[in-house]
Amino acid sequence: MRPGMDTRHVDKIYVRCVFRFLVLVSSHPPRLTSQITKEVFPIWTYSYLALLLPVFIVTDYVRYKPVIILQGISFVVTWLLLVFGQGLRAMQVLEFFYGMVSASEVAYYAYIYSVVSPEHYQKVSGYCRSVTLVAYTVASVLAQLLVSVASLSYFHLNVISLASVCVALLFSLFLPMPEKSMFFHVQPGKGAPPKPPGKDAFSKEPQKDRKPACKGLVTFSGNLGDDDPLNDPKPGNVTLRVFVQWFQDLKGCYSSKHLFYWSLWWAFSTAGFNQVLNYVQILWDYKAPSQSSAIYNGAVEALATFGGALAAFTAGCVKVNWNLLGELALAIFSAAEAGSLLLMHYTTNIWVCYAGFLIFKSSYMLLITIAAFQIAVNLSVERYALIFGINTFVALVIQTVMTIAVVDNQGLGLPVSIQFLIYGSYFSVIAGIFLMRSVYIIYSAKCRQGRCNSTTDQNPHDPEDSISDTNTVTRF
Repeated sequence: MRPGMDTRHVDKIYVRCVFRFLVLVSSHPPRLTSQITKEVFPIWTYSYLALLLPVFIVTDYVRYKPVIILQGISFVVTWLLLVFGQGLRAMQVLEFFYGMVSASEVAYYAYIYSVVSPEHYQKVSGYCRSVTLVAYTVASVLAQLLVSVASLSYFHLNVISLASVCVALLFSLFLPMPEKSMFFHVQPGKGAPPKPPGKDAFSKEPQKDRKPACKGLVTFSGNLGDDDPLNDPKPGNVTLRVFVQWFQDLKGCYSSKHLFYWSLWWAFSTAGFNQVLNYVQILWDYKAPSQSSAIYNGAVEALATFGGALAAFTAGCVKVNWNLLGELALAIFSAAEAGSLLLMHYTTNIWVCYAGFLIFKSSYMLLITIAAFQIAVNLSVERYALIFGINTFVALVIQTVMTIAVVDNQGLGLPVSIQFLIYGSYFSVIAGIFLMRSVYIIYSAKCRQGRCNSTTDQNPHDPEDSISDTNTVTRF
């Protein structure tokens, strides 16, 4: 793996390795499984939440490269602890550093955007996404082959991963240092870079009827008087200016109902998705204990990634009026996610459990691709990065609440199988909310269309007068 891999796609084989490593040093696997679920994995969620906002701010201030190096170091420490660490405390420290890895993810893509011109944003985004998916798929398949065919131990599998992240850290040291950043180091006299071309690549529907998501927002270099103290180049004033700009941008963007509801789905669904990914390996071991069953988790992860990539590609090719039917799609596929999780809870067959995970991950990847386009279509790169960061933070807050309530011993401390019943019910609520909203949107659109048709029928020979009357009403 390399620094900058999307945390949703980082090779989750390490979860299985943590479990197996601790089992080897303990004679009580059932008790150990409970410890891992309730005392080890939650540390990642808590540390990710605590580190995300500070890292998000520092990343732009130090111009990305130092944070990429920090992510590489955190990767190396994570695998050193995984290979050589022993006991509960070592695994908890491991999870903290893995939380640092996840929080530092923002630096990689921000770095890419800072060293290429805006007209290449779409192309480099495609390259990064493709490399991530290919690397993840290859890693999963290779791990499965080494374990199943070559009978390689989990210890040696982790040694290979350790060598990989060490090489990635070495490469990160030679990355060129950007001269500018999105917020703290913008070029004087220039506003935000133009919206990258090709943003509508995910949809063929014209967006001419859509109102801009953010209106009346000032750029980082404009709309401030020359005598305004925020124009003073002192570091304190620059920092204040950036925070004021962030507040104005967030207020303007979230005032759009369209963006707000898609961001709401993004936050709640991502929280549930990350929670499922964090504990699905434990569920698989519960359904088919690794001591007595053949393990095909790597192959399943590879297939799930391929299915997700195929779903994302399909979302980019299908011609749909997402303004009208987008939230209906959220409801339908969220229901599919809920059904797959409930299936994973109730089944005793590991292959059915695997199939449920394939459906779940593919559905999420389809919807998150649509959501990313719907949110980004009317935003500059800076505002998209800001909205993405806030949505991710909100998702982590929700995930932390879920972890404390459902997993942690301070809450209910439920066994992993019951957890997936909770997660399935959680996605059922999401599906129900967006189903009701989609019905309202479609019904409202039909009513508006009916009123327009009625007005046209009443004035068939005087369309211009009708338009004039409509404009008059609009002006008043």
